[in-house]
Amino acid sequence: MAKRQHHEEHENHERWLVSYADFITLLFAFFVVLYSTSKVDQKKLVQVTESIKFAMHFKGTGGIEFRNRFEGPPTEGGRCKSSPMGTEQRPRTRKQDQAEQVRKKIERRLRKFLQTRPETHVSVEANEDRLSVRLSASHFFDQNQAAIRPEMIPVLDVIGAEMGALGMPIRIEGHTDETAVATMRYRDNWDLSASRAASVASFLQHAHNMDGKMLSAAGFGSTRPLSSSNTTAGREANRRVELAIEFQTPE
Repeated sequence: MAKRQHHEEHENHERWLVSYADFITLLFAFFVVLYSTSKVDQKKLVQVTESIKFAMHFKGTGGIEFRNRFEGPPTEGGRCKSSPMGTEQRPRTRKQDQAEQVRKKIERRLRKFLQTRPETHVSVEANEDRLSVRLSASHFFDQNQAAIRPEMIPVLDVIGAEMGALGMPIRIEGHTDETAVATMRYRDNWDLSASRAASVASFLQHAHNMDGKMLSAAGFGSTRPLSSSNTTAGREANRRVELAIEFQTPE
């Protein structure tokens, strides 16, 4: 009986290609999953961003929206005329119409007074959210003091009479620059700004017989500057008292 011949086994040097192909396949699948996930997240991000913009009434592509003044009487459908940027404003209320009238009356009544004292800084603004009057603290108060200068009383009389006629709560806010208070009477800028706001509120209550429940006063120190404190003009702008009436626009 003949013996079976044994053939010599040859070593397969290309088996690594199978493992390498499996690795490449898995790696490709991994990147496909990553790409798909990133696309989904991007869509979700856009949806969330748009939702936030809608909830916060943002109409621009980002950042803070600076609201325009009223653009005239409401058109048909109760909507205001579109602003120069093409965005449609929310419906105006009767109080907002009155606020715009008050703004014009304050400016008209103060015009003659301000012509004789051009250094007196008063700005009045009415938009769809609020009516605000900004007073330069440097002109209404002595340095590091909270008592209203007597010569500024006629200005506050006009402002108090017109804003009080709306019958809405008035918020008075005091602001300072970053310069430290150089007096023992007030501990810091917080104390000084709050005292100035309280002085204006007290004047409105007593001089114009306003209900104290309709007035509120707050001091913010130097935490809410309008301009840089690196310049004299900037510090001047930051030292101010603001009187504001907030509107609640119907949804």
